[in-house]
Amino acid sequence: MRITDSPFLIGRGGDTGNHLQLNDRRISRQCAAIVTEGGRYYLEDRGQRLGIFVNGEKIDHRPLENGDVITFGLADSYEITFRSSANGTAIPDMFTLIGKMPDADPTAAGGSSLSKLNLLLEASMLLHSRLPLDSVLATVLDHAISVTDADRGLLLEPDASGTLRPRLARGKAQVRLPSETFGPSQTALRMALEQHSSIITQDVAEGDAGLQAAQSIVAQQLRAVVVIPLYAMPRTSSAESMAIKRGDLLGVLYLDSRRRAAFSKVERQILDALGVQAAGILDNARMLERERERQRFEQELNIARDIQQALLPRGLRDFPHLAVAGINLPCLSVGGDYFDVFPIGEDRSAFLIADVSGKGLGAALVTTMLQGALSSLAMGADPVPVFRHLNKFLCEHTDVGRYATVFFGILDRSGKLEFINAGHPSPLLLRRGEVAEPFTEGCCPVGLLPEMDYASVRLQLEAGDTLALFSDGVSEAVDTKQEMFGVARLRELYTGQSEATLDHLQKIALDALEKFTRGASQADDITLLLVRYRPPEQGSAS
Repeated sequence: MRITDSPFLIGRGGDTGNHLQLNDRRISRQCAAIVTEGGRYYLEDRGQRLGIFVNGEKIDHRPLENGDVITFGLADSYEITFRSSANGTAIPDMFTLIGKMPDADPTAAGGSSLSKLNLLLEASMLLHSRLPLDSVLATVLDHAISVTDADRGLLLEPDASGTLRPRLARGKAQVRLPSETFGPSQTALRMALEQHSSIITQDVAEGDAGLQAAQSIVAQQLRAVVVIPLYAMPRTSSAESMAIKRGDLLGVLYLDSRRRAAFSKVERQILDALGVQAAGILDNARMLERERERQRFEQELNIARDIQQALLPRGLRDFPHLAVAGINLPCLSVGGDYFDVFPIGEDRSAFLIADVSGKGLGAALVTTMLQGALSSLAMGADPVPVFRHLNKFLCEHTDVGRYATVFFGILDRSGKLEFINAGHPSPLLLRRGEVAEPFTEGCCPVGLLPEMDYASVRLQLEAGDTLALFSDGVSEAVDTKQEMFGVARLRELYTGQSEATLDHLQKIALDALEKFTRGASQADDITLLLVRYRPPEQGSAS
């Protein structure tokens, strides 16, 4: 993204006017800003709760240098690389750099140096051009041919295997050449890549013995050869790292001629600068393509998230004999937790909570499958054979590689609860101000052991009893010291809350979790389902 406004706002969501919107609920809505002062860019922390870091150092206000990496105190979240034109590729910097050279006389040789410098400045402008990529690259290649007075030029790019393949071939007077007929010197290419530097040979006959003997050079009677490797811009501002670690190879600029050449220092500098321009254009194009791929993937994740969220019960309605409240907060765009509540005839209602192993899209797909299978219980099927079938199905499809913990219950009007606990954390029972864990009986998660049998257990509820069902994203939430929230804290929180509404019970749990985990990233989804039994004669009180 281009920074066109000051302040340039960064944060979660767009409702606060953010120019750069980051889809991570752990990042604050008002997170950071980039401001322009005196021609420089400065990064400000504007409320990121984990802090803003530049190259791993926490900052409040700091000038940005080319290649600085901005992070948000999260090891598994966004990284932003700041890119500027202050590394010698800006037009004024180019002009100043060349003007300081001893023989940089733009009026020499009838103004030829001035015209070549003009080509360089035009190429610099192309770096931010909105023209089609191949058109921009062709112009840079044409400029390189003009500067060197070469017969032809070629731009090569590495394929997936690293083999260099021709992308564009040009001749004099901006003539397009068929790249398949262009035979560049493989010896010159290999030398440039091994040395990680340009090969500029004015006369092959007086140059390297290896080039003189190269078959393609001899066969094509070449006299001048120029090979400029194009590398990605380093991703750090550390001078030591820039000197030691080069970026990825983006391509090679290759030019040759059957005539002997004579390059001045200015022309050599212009050639190097054109190489920087070509590398910058290719690097930007690659980053743009990656960003488009990320956006496509993000769009698919958003669709999956919308589908998953749409399958959760909306506007939970109270049933004649129970009241419910629930919430699901995935730690990623999509998650492996879900809950459901549905009627089974007129006198019974089913509720369940499930947690699929892992997270992300794979867990979400299995979650959706489970939800569809368990929703069939609304037709009055016996839950025990359904669980046996689910377990067998998942175990037989071992390539899925997922299992799920499930707590499933059916509550009737008289308060009789029939439940199956397939490896899920025991729900809490809130009864007359006390909190207990009576659901310790259970079986293994579905999809773990193929021969596992499942059985249901019965329990009698009393009027006003409340069940608090939760995923391990609640009990195993951690603080900055990696201490877990734990079931004991949840029990203490709910003790004495028998008269509280379900909405209040949900709110105090979420508030306690947020306060406990503030400053720490979470690795699991948070799901909470509250179910309160109320005999029909008690009406709608919840």
